Amino acid sequence: MNNKTTLTLSSLGNGSFALVKEVVAEGLDRRRLLDLGLVPGTRVEVIRRSPVGDPIAFNIRGAVIALRKEVASMVLVAPGNK
Repeated sequence: MNNKTTLTLSSLGNGSFALVKEVVAEGLDRRRLLDLGLVPGTRVEVIRRSPVGDPIAFNIRGAVIALRKEVASMVLVAPGNK
């Protein structure tokens, strides 16, 4: 995997778009992320961060989902555009 184009979901700014490349979480966190639709190829938009930066709201397949920064950092993405 090319690290120059791979970021974590938690590192994206408000209004950013990205495509999921891989979920590196394990166990229940992995199952939850996959159940939320964070599978490779899924387009994700960062909607908003809380004032302190955690949690972060994402648009995932038309649903707004809030994830803790720690969990969002387990999703590797490729930056994208609208």
